[in-house]
Amino acid sequence: MSPPPETQSESVGAGESFLTVVIAFVSNLLIAVAKTGAATVTGSASLVAEAAHSWADTGNEILLLIAERRAHRPRDSRHPQGYGREAYIWSMFAAFGLFAVGAAVSVQHGISELLSPEPATDYGIAYAVLAIAAVLEGISFLRSYQQAKRGAVKRRISLLRQVFRTSDPTLRAVFAEDAAALVGLAIAFVGVLLHQVTGSATYDAIGSILVGVLLGVVAIVLINQNRRFLLGQAVDDAVQQRVLRDLLAHGNIDRVTYLHVEYTGPVQLFLVAAVDFAGDDVESSVAVALRQLENELERDPRIAEAVLTLSAPGDADLVPDAP
Repeated sequence: MSPPPETQSESVGAGESFLTVVIAFVSNLLIAVAKTGAATVTGSASLVAEAAHSWADTGNEILLLIAERRAHRPRDSRHPQGYGREAYIWSMFAAFGLFAVGAAVSVQHGISELLSPEPATDYGIAYAVLAIAAVLEGISFLRSYQQAKRGAVKRRISLLRQVFRTSDPTLRAVFAEDAAALVGLAIAFVGVLLHQVTGSATYDAIGSILVGVLLGVVAIVLINQNRRFLLGQAVDDAVQQRVLRDLLAHGNIDRVTYLHVEYTGPVQLFLVAAVDFAGDDVESSVAVALRQLENELERDPRIAEAVLTLSAPGDADLVPDAP
């Protein structure tokens, strides 16, 4: 059975995800060090929030690298559907870290600055660090953007739909974190600028709070997407229809009366189907044919496990939509 084009495009993206995360890790580490130094020198609340943001992202990339490694281990007798769901577990940890470290620290520091404002100094250093951070974040974001764009073009869907519907949580996390980082830099720049122009630390503190709120929203979205895949996310209709057409195109299958396909990891599918074989072979021959077809399906690396059973005589046929 030929794999659906949707999973074909994702498999290319999944192979790129490790490098995407490595690039994001290096850039975030450099940015976090620079922001921390600038925040210490200037005393800017927005820069403190941005430093917390970058350190949270740096830690998250480590968790995403673990996710990439552990999720692609081959299946074994104890895990017949493989280890793909580990990607969602570790990505969930990363999202919680973004919420706890990035969002909570930024909001708490912004509130403290509102209650006890402190003047900022050395605005030139702040602007220089923000500019450098924007360049590095832009490079990392461009990498995840290009990967997501290629998948969207192949699936003929919008870029944002690809990001939120892809089964690859590392791509989704890096794209969302880098996009949030660029928006956060813009907020921090405005906060520092207004602090310099007005002499009031209130704007800087508000900038810190807004960065925290932004990170909280992104973290909640990522947590929810990982939760859905951990519970068992069914493939979309296009993939379902392609799998159904491919099964019906098999020479031995006369009809399909039940089909369930869900993700067990990044670009990994669990397939359950009830089929009716052509002819009227004896039970032993049909059982052998079922096992052979299951093995044939599982030779595709995208099929983590295939389970086939026989259709009952009265079951209604599943008819694929017109292509």
